[in-house]
Amino acid sequence: MFDTLCELVPRDPDYPDRVRRLSTLGRVLNGTLYDALPYHFHEERGPGGEYIPLRQRRPSVRYPLCRIVVEDSVSLLFSEGHFPSIDSNDARIRDVFAGIIKETRLNFVMTEAAIRGAVGSVVLLLRVLQGRIFVEVLDTLYLTPQWDPQAPDTLASVDERYKVSGADLIANGYEIDDPDAQYWFARRWDQSSETWFQPVRVGSTVAPVIDDTRTVSHKLGAVPIVWIKNLPGLPSTGYPCDGACTFAAAMHTQIEIDYQLSQVGRGLKYSSDPTLLLKDPAFVDGDLVKGAGNALVVSEKGDARLLEIGGTASSAVIEYVRTLRELALESVHGNRASPERMSAAQSGRALELLNQGLIWLADNMRTSYGEAGLLQLARLIVRASQVYPLAVFGQEIAPLDMTASLSLKWPRWYPTTADDRQKDVQSLTALVAAGCISRETAARTIAASYDIEHFSEEVNFSEVDETS
Repeated sequence: MFDTLCELVPRDPDYPDRVRRLSTLGRVLNGTLYDALPYHFHEERGPGGEYIPLRQRRPSVRYPLCRIVVEDSVSLLFSEGHFPSIDSNDARIRDVFAGIIKETRLNFVMTEAAIRGAVGSVVLLLRVLQGRIFVEVLDTLYLTPQWDPQAPDTLASVDERYKVSGADLIANGYEIDDPDAQYWFARRWDQSSETWFQPVRVGSTVAPVIDDTRTVSHKLGAVPIVWIKNLPGLPSTGYPCDGACTFAAAMHTQIEIDYQLSQVGRGLKYSSDPTLLLKDPAFVDGDLVKGAGNALVVSEKGDARLLEIGGTASSAVIEYVRTLRELALESVHGNRASPERMSAAQSGRALELLNQGLIWLADNMRTSYGEAGLLQLARLIVRASQVYPLAVFGQEIAPLDMTASLSLKWPRWYPTTADDRQKDVQSLTALVAAGCISRETAARTIAASYDIEHFSEEVNFSEVDETS
């Protein structure tokens, strides 16, 4: 069924297959996959009385299983209680990035990036405007990366190219002759500039000309873009610039669930409004409408009954759907825990074991969006501080040390209980007393649980309290 739906999605031969594949995956994620179908689910007959197959009808019930898995995994990755802190051996860098994360609302940006990147890849674009840092999330649908052959993990350039109407270009300040025509919009980011090109009419063989008024020289010495591949594994698009799709293994099952639930709903509606069947030799003229008040007269030798669907079939379908859901969640490492089965509050460790599959998925995403995403963005910001005078909350900051180490400090998967925190305190107190770890390291260990942002200040305050 998924392949049938894909064939109904309009195909533009001017775009590569990667664009079509990412567009289809985006439709699954956004719940618009069925929009290409011409009929509603209740439309059983066409204008000529012909039967409309189910594969041409939009389901009346839509269970966003793929979206749920993506949002559940991202909530364990970049929500308010799970966002990592940027650690460094330079205390000033730690303090600066703590301010940058708040000013740029980076947890919201990274959450959006992880959701949109679930189809295979996503891009973070860094901008510095009047000393302020801005991070924009871009879909990779129309982006093509070029990697440095001498450093395959470093971007050499990123090209953007897609079609746009002349009317949209005019609305954005372009001088276009034909507002009804289609044009190619193009721009390129490289290690020295963001180059814009004049729009070229679709079908024209004229080479694009650089738009000098919109082209910007950033002088970073690096492409101001972080290209994030979603998950390790076989790319869903077949292109190496993309990672594996988060929900690919559950797409077919989600469609099956939608149609099965729609059929159950259809059956329940029929049961609520049954058709009266009369066996009588008389012939009834005119059109009959289904319903108890409109009898269908068929055959002879008198008999009457209501045509309705029994509840056994509905129960069987519901059980079938429940099984499909379990299999789909297992295939994509989704959350299969049922709140109804939890009779009491669970500790953080118990919740981790209960949702082990979802944690495995989020753990893989920590590598993609943390080490290869957020950390790379932090290094770009450090580089930008060497070129531009940056300001955080209106306060100018001196250039950051490019040789300083950067790492991410992730909080626990689930909030700790009072018993968990007491055990942590006992363990850390014993380790500090034995000289195995420092007080600052102990403060960092429990920072997420107690919302500690400045470790050094916290340690100094505690030492002053002890001496006084």
